[in-house]
Amino acid sequence: MRVLVIDKNQKPLMPCRAARARELLNQRKAAVFRRYPFTIILLNRKGGNSQLINIKIDPGSKTTGMVLVGQFKRERKVIWAANLYHRRSYIKRALDSRRSLRRGRRFRHTRYRKPRFMNRTRFQGWLPPALLSRLNNVVSWTKKLQLTTPISSISVEAVRFDTQKLQNPEISGVQYQQGTLYGYEVREYLLEKWGRTCAYCGKQDTRLEIDHIVPRSAGGSNRVSNLTICCRECNKKKSNRSLKYFLGDKKEVFYRVTRFSQRSFRDASAANSTRIAIGEALKSLGLDVEFGSGGQTKYNRCFQNYPKDHWIDAACVGVSGKKVSLLEIDVHLEIKAVGRGSRQMCRVDRFGFPRTLPKRQKRVDSFQTGDIIQATVPSGKKAGSYTGRVAIRITGNFNIKTLNQTVQGINVRFCKRLHQSDGYEYNPKKERHFILREKSRVPAPAIL
Repeated sequence: MRVLVIDKNQKPLMPCRAARARELLNQRKAAVFRRYPFTIILLNRKGGNSQLINIKIDPGSKTTGMVLVGQFKRERKVIWAANLYHRRSYIKRALDSRRSLRRGRRFRHTRYRKPRFMNRTRFQGWLPPALLSRLNNVVSWTKKLQLTTPISSISVEAVRFDTQKLQNPEISGVQYQQGTLYGYEVREYLLEKWGRTCAYCGKQDTRLEIDHIVPRSAGGSNRVSNLTICCRECNKKKSNRSLKYFLGDKKEVFYRVTRFSQRSFRDASAANSTRIAIGEALKSLGLDVEFGSGGQTKYNRCFQNYPKDHWIDAACVGVSGKKVSLLEIDVHLEIKAVGRGSRQMCRVDRFGFPRTLPKRQKRVDSFQTGDIIQATVPSGKKAGSYTGRVAIRITGNFNIKTLNQTVQGINVRFCKRLHQSDGYEYNPKKERHFILREKSRVPAPAIL
C-alpha cells in the first residue's frame, strides 16, 4: 500500500511507495504529517506533477470498502485500500435508551417534559440516524482523502439490487431481461437474502446454486419469490419434486423456506436508499461521479477471479472496475467508527439514577479520551511499550486499550500522542495472499 504525500503548503501530491517514503524520512526531507491514513509532508518541495486518482466506494450496511486507483502505463492499480466499519445498531440502542428514560421521567414526580413527537416534521431526503451515520462516515472519509490525494473522480455502487428488474424483468424488453448482468443481480440478491447458506440443509462455505421452490415442470415461475439457493447435493436430490415431498418430515424447514421466500424487498430498498443518498452527497464535492450496481461489481470481481472482500468489491465498482490490479496491496487499513464520546454527564444505574460524579474536564495535559498514544514505561510492574486508545483520568493515570488488553494506571509522563481523536479506531491488517487464477473470457462462477 502506498503512502500519501503532500507538499510544504499541504497540497496533495502523488502517493509514493513505502520505500521511497522511508528514504525521505531518513534524509530529513519529509516528516510524518498524519498517522492514519499514513501521510508525509515534504519540507522543501512546493507543487509538482501528479497523475489523477480515482476513489472507488462500495457502501454496505455494516462495512464499506474504499480504495484509491491510479493509472500507470495503461494499467489501473489499487494503491490504497481500507474497510470502514460502521456503528450499526449502537446508535439505535442509544436512541432506544434515551427514549425509555424520557418516558419514565414523565411518570415520575420530577420536572415534566412534554412530548414533542406530534409537532415534528421530517424534511425531504430524511434518513434514520443509523443510516445517516453511515452516510456521514463515507462522505467524511472521502473529504479526508481528497485533502491528501489528487482525486479527480469517484466511482460508487449506487444500488445493490435492481429491485425493478427483479420484480419485472421485461420492463425494457427481452434484451434487458437476458442482459449480461441479470443473473448476477438475481444471484447476489438471493445470496444476501438467504445468508449465503443452503436453504435446505444449512451448509455454508460451499458452491451454492439457484433452485426453483416450485419446479418449472410443475408451473413454477422465474420470479424471485420462487427462487432460493442450495448446495449441489440438495439441488440434485430435489430435482423436479415438490418442496413438501422433498423435505418429508422436516416440517420446520418447510415452513421456514415457504415463509422466508415471501419476504418483501424491504432490506434491498433500505440498502438502495442509503446508497442513493451517498451518491447524491458525493456529487456535492465537485468531482465526476460514476455509478454502478451490485451485480456489475460482482461480475467484474468474478471475471478477474478475485476473492470476496469489501475493499476488493470497491475496486471492481462500475465500468472502470473491469480491469484493475491488486498486486500492490499487501496491507489494508481497518477503520472502525466509534463516535466522539457521549454527551451523558454521568453514568446511571438500571433505574436511571446517577451512580457517578459528573464529568469534570475533557482534557488532561493536552490528552483526550480517544487519542491514540504510545506509552513507554521504563520499570515497575507495568514496564514495557503500549500503543492504543487512551481513556483519560483526572488523576493523570490513564487507561490504554491495545489490540489484546487494557492496561490501567499508566502515568501521563510516559505517554506520547501519535494520533488525535477523530471518532475512529485503526488497525492495519495484513492481507491474505490470494492466488490469481488464469483469466478467461468466460467469468468464473461465484461460490461466495
